[in-house]
Amino acid sequence: MDNQFDTELGDRLLRYAAIDSQSDNDATTGPSTAIQFDMLNLLKQELSDIGAQDVQLTDYGVVLATIPGNVQAPTIGLLAHVDTAPQFNASDVKPRMIKGYNGGDITFPDNPTLVLSPAEFPYLAEKQGHDIITASGTTLLGADDKAGIAIIMTAARHMLGNPKIEHGPIRIAFTPDEEIGRGVDPKLPKDLNADFAYTFDGGEVGEIESETFSADGAEITISGVSIHPGLAKDKLVNAIHLASKIIATLPQATMTPETTHHREGFIHATEMNGSAAEMRLNFIIRDFELDGLEAKGNLLRRVCDVVQLSEPRASITCHISTQYRNMRYWLQSYMTPVDIADKAARNLDIEPISIPIRGGTDGSRLTEMGVPTPNLFTGMQNIHGPLEWISVQDMAVATKFCLELLSLAAKEKGVLEKHV
Repeated sequence: MDNQFDTELGDRLLRYAAIDSQSDNDATTGPSTAIQFDMLNLLKQELSDIGAQDVQLTDYGVVLATIPGNVQAPTIGLLAHVDTAPQFNASDVKPRMIKGYNGGDITFPDNPTLVLSPAEFPYLAEKQGHDIITASGTTLLGADDKAGIAIIMTAARHMLGNPKIEHGPIRIAFTPDEEIGRGVDPKLPKDLNADFAYTFDGGEVGEIESETFSADGAEITISGVSIHPGLAKDKLVNAIHLASKIIATLPQATMTPETTHHREGFIHATEMNGSAAEMRLNFIIRDFELDGLEAKGNLLRRVCDVVQLSEPRASITCHISTQYRNMRYWLQSYMTPVDIADKAARNLDIEPISIPIRGGTDGSRLTEMGVPTPNLFTGMQNIHGPLEWISVQDMAVATKFCLELLSLAAKEKGVLEKHV
């Protein structure tokens, strides 16, 4: 087994994963959490140390850097995000490496009841002999997307240390707040200054993704009538009861994340908080097609209207906001970055896997804003939970793939043609 990059990748991910950099959807600052600067400042320094040029930390919290090209070729962006998901505990992450995985169940030192089994996760069964990185059982790992960071940093260090490798100009961007949909500041496309780009934020080896969900967010506010419960007869309107009616009226056996797959969209209740006087419900709405997204938003509004009619003394508002759109709408007219990635994979005897992402990436917004940005594999699995894991050898394949596609882009004819 070629282990050219294994040690560096393992060391980087272990180091990065131990840094708490969780984002916060409720914060109004940008980045949403100050702890993300622990990663951003580290990466800024590491890029300077390996000899990258134009290294900067922007006022909107993105680390940018350049690897100058040595041939005439398109400028390609490489992106990964520093934040970890708010959905699960990400404090005091204790990453650990299982060298030469034996193919059996993996247990966790801080949660003896937790088991990562190849019987439940067949992709793990394929990784016997690999070096597997997990957390300790009480936190997520953060391979999403610190694996992507490790891959880009390793590839960058290799290119800078081997100047005979032909490539065009490379622009690197490490973003905050991707997990809460705020990773792409309006200034980023111009500052990135790339003809096209790639996010390394995907899973299984071979995944080259050019289609994502389209996404909206919804916030429902329910104002009841508050009064002392001892005097409440025919006066109290309990906002908690009305919030529960909204949840109960929405589809339960269909149209939720746990009941959908493949190309099916969903309405997902993510948060409920408040009191009898006022409640707030938050939802994310997802569909691959805009008419499906609109229909789900309209369904949510109709449910609110029905519950409002049942209690006119209350006030129920439903605000739906745009989050991101399916990158397919733009990439389908300019497939050059996807074609290069497909060819690079085949050059390494990797069969490309093209499936729609049941989620979104920074590439969704960048593509919409004029920088075509497909998403590429890192090897990460079971993200956003305590069973998250990744193979170091899969990360090494992703690093070689990154180098191959950058080399290929420097040789391909016609890739300098501008997209529409």
